[in-house]
Amino acid sequence: MRPRKPIKVIYISTYIPQKCGIATFTKDVTTAINLINPKALAEIMAVVKEGEEVEFPWEVKYRIEYNNRQSYINAAEYINQSSCDVVLVEHEFGIFGGKCGEYLIDLLKAVDKPKVMTCHTLIEEPENEWGKTFRRLIKHVDGLTVMTKYSARKLSNLYKVKRNQIAVIPHGTPDMTYHQGGEFYKKKKKLTGRLVLGNINLLSENKGIDYSIEAVAKIAKEYPEVLYVVVGQTHPNILAKEGEKYRNSLKDKIKKLGIQKNVKFVNKYVSLEELIEWLHTFDGYITPYLDKQQSSSGALAYAVGAGKICISTRYLYAKELLADGRGVLVPFRDSGAIARAVIDLIKNEDKRKGMQRKAYEYGRFMTWPNVALQHLDFFAEVIKKNEAKKRKAN
Repeated sequence: MRPRKPIKVIYISTYIPQKCGIATFTKDVTTAINLINPKALAEIMAVVKEGEEVEFPWEVKYRIEYNNRQSYINAAEYINQSSCDVVLVEHEFGIFGGKCGEYLIDLLKAVDKPKVMTCHTLIEEPENEWGKTFRRLIKHVDGLTVMTKYSARKLSNLYKVKRNQIAVIPHGTPDMTYHQGGEFYKKKKKLTGRLVLGNINLLSENKGIDYSIEAVAKIAKEYPEVLYVVVGQTHPNILAKEGEKYRNSLKDKIKKLGIQKNVKFVNKYVSLEELIEWLHTFDGYITPYLDKQQSSSGALAYAVGAGKICISTRYLYAKELLADGRGVLVPFRDSGAIARAVIDLIKNEDKRKGMQRKAYEYGRFMTWPNVALQHLDFFAEVIKKNEAKKRKAN
C-alpha cells in the first residue's frame, strides 16, 4: 500500500477540558487521526467564552473569543499564515458567537485554505433564522461531513448541497471488547444481582430522563431488582443559568414514585475509562431524548460499539443507528413504551442476544481508526478538488 501523504489539519471547535460533547468528540477524532497521520499533528483553535478560564493541552494553539467578532477574523489570518492543508470546523449550534453563530461566517470567508465542516445537528427549517445562517455558512466550505445517510439527504434536499461535497462518516467509538454479561463490572461497583439500565449524558431537560424514570417505576413492579443509573453532571450551560433545578425535579419525581432504591445518579463528568466501565455494567442503555432532529449522540454510538441492548426514542441519529434489529425504537415522551420494550427484552433471551450481536458487529465499522481513515480520505479529496479549482481559475 502506497504511504499516505501527511495532511496538516487545523480544527475549530470547543476542546477538552471543556465539558461539552463536541469538545470530547474533537479530542477523540484528532487523537485517532494523529495516530495514522503522525508527521502532521493536529492543531486546535478552541472557542472560549468570556470569563471561561481553561488550561488547554499543548495541541491548542489558538483561542477564539466566543463573542468577539474580531477574534474570528484574527483566527482566519492565523490560518492563512500557517502551513495547514485543510481546516475542519466541528459545527454545533450554540458554540460559535454572534446571532445564530454568524461570526463563524466571517472566519470562513477570510480563510484561503480548503475548508471542511462536520454538521453535528441539522435544522429542519432552512428558512428560520438558524437555518438561514447555516445556509450562509455552508456556502463558504468545500466539503461537509455528517454521521447519517439521512443527514446527507437532508443537506442535499433542504440546503441544495451537491452530493459530491458530502461525506457520511460515522461517529467514532473505542474498540471495545464484547461483554455479553457485565458481572465483573457489577461486582466492582457493588451492584451484583441488580438489573442495571443506564444513560450517560450531560444532564438537561431535552434528554427526557423524566420518561425513563417513569418507565423504571413500571418495570420495578415486575422486576424490583431494576436499577437505573444516570451518569453525568448537569450541562455547564444549564448549570450556569438554572443550577440543579432539573436534577432536583427528577429527584422529587423519584421520591413521589417511591423508587428511591431503583434510581442512582452519578453526578460527575466521567473519563473515557469510567464511561466504558459503566457501559459494560449496564444490561441495557436508554436514550429517551426529546429532540427529533438530533443528528448524533456519542454516548449512543459508544453503547452500540460495546454491543449493548439499546432502547431509544426515534430521533434522527437513533433511527439510523438502531435500524435492522440493532436496537429498539420507541415513541417520544412515552414511558409505557420504554417499560414494555425493556420487559420484552428481559423475557426474550434469543432476541436480546441477537440484538447485542448485531450492535457489536455494526460497531466494528465505527471504531476510531476506521473513522480517522475516512476523514483523511475525504480531506485528500477536498484538497485535490480545491487545487484543481485554483488551477482552472488561473
